[in-house]
Amino acid sequence: MSNPIYPVILSGGSGTRLWPMSRRLLPKQFLPLVSERSMLQDTLLRLSGLAGAMAPIVVSNNEHRFLVAEQLREIDVVPNAQILEPVGRNTAPAVAAAAIHVVASDPSGLLLVLPADHLIRDVAAFHAAVGAAAETALAGSLVTFGIRPSEPATGYGYIERGEPLAGVGGGFRVARFVEKPDRDAAARFLESGRFSWNSGMFVLGARAYLDELGRFRPDILEATRRAWDKRAADLDFVRLDAEAFAACPGDSIDYAVMEKTDRAAVLPIDIGWSDVGSWTTLWEVGAKDSDGNVARGDVHLKDAHDCYVRAESRMVSVLGLKRAIVVETDDAVLVADQSRAQAVKDIVGHLDDAKRSEHVSHSRVYRPWGWYESVDGGERFQVKRIMVKPGAALSLQMHHHRAEHWVVVAGTAKVTRGEDVMLVSENESTYIPIGTKHRLENPGKVPLHLIEVQSGGYLGEDDIVRFEDLYKRD
Repeated sequence: MSNPIYPVILSGGSGTRLWPMSRRLLPKQFLPLVSERSMLQDTLLRLSGLAGAMAPIVVSNNEHRFLVAEQLREIDVVPNAQILEPVGRNTAPAVAAAAIHVVASDPSGLLLVLPADHLIRDVAAFHAAVGAAAETALAGSLVTFGIRPSEPATGYGYIERGEPLAGVGGGFRVARFVEKPDRDAAARFLESGRFSWNSGMFVLGARAYLDELGRFRPDILEATRRAWDKRAADLDFVRLDAEAFAACPGDSIDYAVMEKTDRAAVLPIDIGWSDVGSWTTLWEVGAKDSDGNVARGDVHLKDAHDCYVRAESRMVSVLGLKRAIVVETDDAVLVADQSRAQAVKDIVGHLDDAKRSEHVSHSRVYRPWGWYESVDGGERFQVKRIMVKPGAALSLQMHHHRAEHWVVVAGTAKVTRGEDVMLVSENESTYIPIGTKHRLENPGKVPLHLIEVQSGGYLGEDDIVRFEDLYKRD
């Protein structure tokens, strides 16, 4: 098999069932939930050594573009393309955009479509499965990976296999896709031996996928082509046209193509897979102590059994609980029974309805230049910690309603204030009056840390007028 394989990493999920760790601005694929690296980074690194694999194509929400770029940089991965969706439209249009990109330079290229937030323990078996699926895809099939079920799970869709396919790669024709079943149906599926869990991973000929999408959902294909044709280059990003893509109907690969085409094939595999869809799943895949507990961070357990406990910013002690989920962050705490893990998304809905912010961002908010976090606040004042990466700079900006006082804690700041440019060192400070153009830069080789005290009648993040920005933000 000599055809190149183009990994397409779909990084647009929200991970609401993993609140309070997963937030809208920092969803689960960017978090170190299973290893010391983020799930996106683990997904990319497991492609190392895969025969025929080209540089990955990452499709993400525009809002997360700098997070993706920074996490790729941290593991020395240079993408083939980083495609930005202005709005989420599910997987069918996202993969179509990647396929259009590939076909333009390699009409016979294959796509390996992978969500950015899955766990795969057996990488060697995964590589072997991709090789087999590629052979089947070269023969004309659109291949989905079916996970051999270990229990009658009701949280996954199922795929029933039909007749075996002749050829080198193997696999089976898809007899049917089944929505998430009830417990009795799932038990029958498991007993029959003909069903697999639907993994949401695929190997597809790029042109074959576009052909089938055009047959069954020409509206999606046409809208995606318009968005691609009107795309814009922005730094290292490819921006799909916002108006054209917003007009594209949303649909998944399964509904748009796989459940309709007669070219669908399933390759049953056993690769130590999990979609890491809830805190219970993380308990299941985590390293347990002798009492069945999984603990991360500064955790003390006493007479606790089969619990998942995670402490992010302080010591957490759990006494006398069974099958509990306890997740602590610096601004929110979740305590739940494991049987209610799927209902965590309802808490996120409540926070949204109440117009709160704990589901949107952590107290530490990441920016392309570094991060800031709120330390204290009250009427007409707010205190933040700010870190600026070496060589990075905030935009040249101005505020209508607030003044800022900066105190350098570590490193050296280059400060533009009106017509003045100055260096501010450790234990030194400067003041930015309301309405004054200003910029903060880190000219050094170590991170710059400072304390910012804001004062004024309005302290919202939208009180900002940008004049120049290295990162081309609005």
